[in-house]
Amino acid sequence: MFQVLLATLNLKPETKKQKKSKNMEPEKFAKAWITSWNSHDLDDIMKHYSEDIEITTPMIKLAGGIESGSLQGKEQVRAYWEKALQKIPDLHFELKEVTSGVNSVALYYKSVMNKMAIEVMFFNENGLVNKMIAHYTDL
Repeated sequence: MFQVLLATLNLKPETKKQKKSKNMEPEKFAKAWITSWNSHDLDDIMKHYSEDIEITTPMIKLAGGIESGSLQGKEQVRAYWEKALQKIPDLHFELKEVTSGVNSVALYYKSVMNKMAIEVMFFNENGLVNKMIAHYTDL
């Protein structure tokens, strides 16, 4: 039955050759991620992300004036977050909920300016975040 469903959807069963992200524990990741951000230690924050990280957030549009709201590459993302941490020295996130998907997590947390945020992060085969999309209340 499963094979019929896969054939109908034009999908192939996963083979051992296909790479999956390392066995990620969503709760553990979420707590480590929140702790990194609350520490304001940029090196600790950046250890969660791959070199080819792509982030999309309305904060980039608001704070950075970048119309697309996106940045790509660890160097660009690091520079943006370095400025953000300088502008918001009392930044503190409060984790509310963690959900998980296929090689991904969504974190629901209290963010800057008392905004609630949902951040969806996708992981590469090394267990690092390679894509992140953030959503906020009342921007």
